[in-house]
Amino acid sequence: MAKPKKALKKRFKITKNGKVLRRATGQDHYRSKKTGKQIRQKRGWVELSKPLSKKIKQLING
Repeated sequence: MAKPKKALKKRFKITKNGKVLRRATGQDHYRSKKTGKQIRQKRGWVELSKPLSKKIKQLING
């Protein structure tokens, strides 16, 4: 059995129902040129596709 990937555990959230969530992209730098509306919309979490979420779960659980 492989070790769980700790770096992925920090970057993704798994909900109670098994959905895998990630942060929206484009939040960390080059924000001055973005509008306030764009910045607010990117604060939330984004759901991953089914095949990707399956892979992430395997890597997190080890």
